[in-house]
Amino acid sequence: MSTSIQGAWLAADGLKHVLQEDLLLRGVEVVDWHGMLALSTHKPVYSPWALDIWTAPQRASITSIRNASDTLRAIQRNWSLYAADNFRRAGLIVQKLPPVKAAPLVFPTPAPTSPLGAWTLLDTSTLLFSATKSSPFVNGAPEFVENRTDPPSRAYLKLWEACTRLGRWPGVGERCYDLGATPGGWTWALASLGAQVTAFDRAPLAPSVAAMPEVSFQQASAFGLDPKQLPAADWVFSDIIAYPQRLLRLTRAWIDAGQTKNIVLTVKFQGETDHETVAAFEAIPGGALAHLAHNKHELTFFWSQDAAIKGVSPLPSSMP
Repeated sequence: MSTSIQGAWLAADGLKHVLQEDLLLRGVEVVDWHGMLALSTHKPVYSPWALDIWTAPQRASITSIRNASDTLRAIQRNWSLYAADNFRRAGLIVQKLPPVKAAPLVFPTPAPTSPLGAWTLLDTSTLLFSATKSSPFVNGAPEFVENRTDPPSRAYLKLWEACTRLGRWPGVGERCYDLGATPGGWTWALASLGAQVTAFDRAPLAPSVAAMPEVSFQQASAFGLDPKQLPAADWVFSDIIAYPQRLLRLTRAWIDAGQTKNIVLTVKFQGETDHETVAAFEAIPGGALAHLAHNKHELTFFWSQDAAIKGVSPLPSSMP
């Protein structure tokens, strides 16, 4: 490939076409794919559908395993591999690089802050690398020490990742609403932090979650609630299945009511991706979207009252 690559975006499994559509809407043409890595001559822009964004990609010809590792080590210590092919050669280069300590996180734990670059082999003699990238995790995917006994579903991992990505989570005694909570994976995760959680759903919570002292349950539809009639909350969470436009109306209702300081909500897509609604979510002051490693065909929306007042994104980011 003789084209000068200036931007690279890592897509999640099964979502290459969604990332490509989103980038095109942002004026970025994907000139080639290297596995799940979209390559472009356009400078990097943010796309919520990217697991990771390589913000300063460079290409170098290499003559040997040692030459490849020396090239990377001369820039910085920590590098993560994205392997699409040439697996054996890439593995030998990894052995020549300092090990990256990527032990599973024990939630709640802040995301790593040490600089982490990314690299791949385009072919046996061509290295593509970026000393900076948007995610502090290898290929944008954090790993957690899981709890395989207490939560009623694995959905709690999505909430753990969302809070880690946000860099904040509910504290002891903070009031949280979980909209569409059943069976209670998110409610369990929030209550385990010591937060006071009110869960709303038409169906009951798993008995083990309902019995937690920090949890109260109200049998109600998330969409039938009037935020103005509820006590103010520090956080509103939702992982409910609904059409994106309906979730957008729900989000705006909570923000307009002024009854919460923070929102973390999953925007789920059924069938084709609703890029128009994605843009509407992105236009909300103080809000941001991101595709988490635990997301499927969905995005996570983050909003904070403080970010809205300051006119900034609620998500910490290494994007320029």
